[in-house]
Amino acid sequence: MNTNDRSIVSFAMLSHAMVHTYELSIPILMLLWVNEFSISIGTLAIVVSAGYAMFGLGALPTGVLADIYGSRLLIVCCLIGMGVSFLLLSIAPSLPVLVLALICWGIAASIYHPAGLSLISTGVVDRGTAFAYHGMAGNAGIALGPLVTAVLLLVVDWRLVTVLLSVPALLVAIYALRARFDETAGTRTRQGDTDSRDTASAASLSELWAGSKALFATGFTIVFVIVMLNGLFYRGTLTLLPEILTTMLDPLVGDIQVFNPNSPMAEEFEPSRFFYTGLLMVGIGGQYVGGKLTDQMATERSLMVVLGSLSITALVFIPAAQASIVSLALISAVLGFLLFMIQPLYQATIAQYSPANARGLSYGFTYVGTFGIGAFGAAITGVIYESFGEFAMFTTLAGFALLASLLSYSLLAGGYTGASASAVESTNE
Repeated sequence: MNTNDRSIVSFAMLSHAMVHTYELSIPILMLLWVNEFSISIGTLAIVVSAGYAMFGLGALPTGVLADIYGSRLLIVCCLIGMGVSFLLLSIAPSLPVLVLALICWGIAASIYHPAGLSLISTGVVDRGTAFAYHGMAGNAGIALGPLVTAVLLLVVDWRLVTVLLSVPALLVAIYALRARFDETAGTRTRQGDTDSRDTASAASLSELWAGSKALFATGFTIVFVIVMLNGLFYRGTLTLLPEILTTMLDPLVGDIQVFNPNSPMAEEFEPSRFFYTGLLMVGIGGQYVGGKLTDQMATERSLMVVLGSLSITALVFIPAAQASIVSLALISAVLGFLLFMIQPLYQATIAQYSPANARGLSYGFTYVGTFGIGAFGAAITGVIYESFGEFAMFTTLAGFALLASLLSYSLLAGGYTGASASAVESTNE
């Protein structure tokens, strides 16, 4: 990569890591908010889902804004917004203020993915390597965010933790304002390249509507539903899992003491936080294997198998978790591996079922489905968990994964194809 590529990739990697650090620190903090705000875990899951919903729903309009104002400005707004939102969390005196802070975080975080991916697409010449590094940085944030949060909670109050977490995003925003790079260098280098992914996205509501109709008139509709169901599983699992791991681990670890019983650290130490972090770190390996599978076999077949395996894992999770601490660790590792293995598979499938000149639009809808509609997974599983227990919750999650697996099979068996580039182009004339 050249100097401009490295500058953009460094900026994008740091920003991507920040987004997912905040995203996955929230479930850890939920364990403390239950007592702080005297709220049940089920109700709190509904509250948190409001912020997560905004994380996804803002993705579509952001893609259009990135074409108008450029990605750097939007990502800086994203970083400052996330940092300020966590500062607001630190002083939240009541539940309504907590909700407001989470919604503000979700709106700010929703900016990143379409703007960041657009920046790499237009500014970087060696896009393949850039996207690889970009994904690795996101995985690091997913794994290290909860770990850093859990470690900080051992020594300081959660309010101070949220203040400390806000600092890196604000520092990256300052770095972004000082970094030197050309957002369109990659596009200019590829002049004469017929890759229509570099063409402008919809610049008006009429073009957005026409392009969307053409896109959803194809097999992309089924892919979108698969992504949505995966989003429901993803958010429903990761939001409630720290609470469930706590109930699973308490009878298994007994009176094991890692710290002096009289120390403040002993009061704050929760084994579930570190089990949760370990699950997310295993997911990094799942991402790698999933990426390799996209080159080895049909993505529809891979999705069908992995989603089916995820459904089975959800069904056996509670019985396995209750058996012993070893089986709990193993089933958690399998869950984390499969859960993150799906991401590169559905990203490759989306590329297959959308035309190159509508790729930005298709990924915008993808994040609406995954993080926007998928956010309701937290509310759904929260209500089921509180009303019927953890086994009913995981059975519901298994149903999401099974239905997505069956839809993947329908893609494989039905001979669906993506929208042709000409079909979308004709709608924009």
